Amino acid sequence: MKRYSESHENGRALIADGMEVKRTAAVPMSAMWTPGGLSAGSILHEADIRESASVAHIYGQNLVAAESLTAMGNSFGYSPEILKPTADMELASGLNRFVIHTSVHQPTDDKFPGLGLGPFGQWFTRHETWAEQAKSWTEYLARSSYLLQQGKFVADVIYYYGEDNNITSLFKTKLPEVPEAYNYDFVNADALINVLAVSNGQIVTPSGMQYRILALDKNSQQMTLKVAKKIKELVEAGAIVVGPKPINTPSLTDDKTAFNSIINELWEAENTAKTIGKGIVYTGQSIQEVLNKTNIAPDFEYTKPQPDTKLLYVHRTLPEQEIYWINNRNNRVENLEATFRVSGKSVEIWHPDTGKTEAASYSFANGVTKVALHLEPNDAVFVVFGENTTQTTHVVPTPTETKMKLELEFPKRTWRS
Repeated sequence: MKRYSESHENGRALIADGMEVKRTAAVPMSAMWTPGGLSAGSILHEADIRESASVAHIYGQNLVAAESLTAMGNSFGYSPEILKPTADMELASGLNRFVIHTSVHQPTDDKFPGLGLGPFGQWFTRHETWAEQAKSWTEYLARSSYLLQQGKFVADVIYYYGEDNNITSLFKTKLPEVPEAYNYDFVNADALINVLAVSNGQIVTPSGMQYRILALDKNSQQMTLKVAKKIKELVEAGAIVVGPKPINTPSLTDDKTAFNSIINELWEAENTAKTIGKGIVYTGQSIQEVLNKTNIAPDFEYTKPQPDTKLLYVHRTLPEQEIYWINNRNNRVENLEATFRVSGKSVEIWHPDTGKTEAASYSFANGVTKVALHLEPNDAVFVVFGENTTQTTHVVPTPTETKMKLELEFPKRTWRS
């Protein structure tokens, strides 16, 4: 038997750390609701899914599941068009296995929408009005999940949130202020102390994750001595740390003299960068400022044809490929140029809704590749960097449309009454 562990959704549903609860699961699990009902018109639980994804990435489980597309009331009111923005937000948060609410197994043929969990759906059963046309929808979810299970997640920032609260409570309504051009994982005290190490200036895990920066949330300013000791160890080995100076230890058993000694050794006044061993501790500066100072190029950027143009991304790396999943968060067409931190590879666009692939126009120089993207409303595509190439520029001819005038002549008929 294997166990899926779904713990919090949001807030503090139990007095335990969510990453600690999920780390021994075969598949760490979360939840995400479709707008409406209890969600009050918003997509909920992004932090919950990112918590599960962080567990999978750090401890090496790979699969990230979620109770998905949960709805309340309004049966037969949810089509794939309505559901897709929520499903895509799950994928953007790190999910790669959908567990759709509620059970597809329905014993009755005369009661609709069928056996459920009280008022809760989305009633994903044979009674759904579009059940016979669901193949395209399920293939979209399956293709997207499969590709996002490949390789390793790419994140530049690992974000420590402290020991006295939950991710789902701290970030229920607003996620950490990590620049959108970079991705991140959360880390708790257990993983920070027992899993993280430094190799060649990067923070690494036995599962193969590599991070450039350890960021400390303001909630971590109450820091135990064992965490402070570990951060000192990481910095001395070459880690880059950014965050506010800890104030105190919440533990009554900690040696406060030893705690203050470590903190004062690592942190100085605001707006400083202090070198300790091979690493640096920045305080009073944003994550973006530190990324700039350490010359860590954005992993994914894009032009904005309109001020509210919004894309989300996930980057997975394989030995021979780089896979980026790109999601248009607006219900309109977007034509833009995206920049990826990859160079020297040919580029293809893979469409998970149809299974079709196509060559892309691109150019690369100085370690990045620029790709022209055409995104349909609420679209999601994979940009796949595959074969090595020395061709720095490739242009795919733009299809042209020719209007034709067609005249039809029908034979005359004599109608009889």
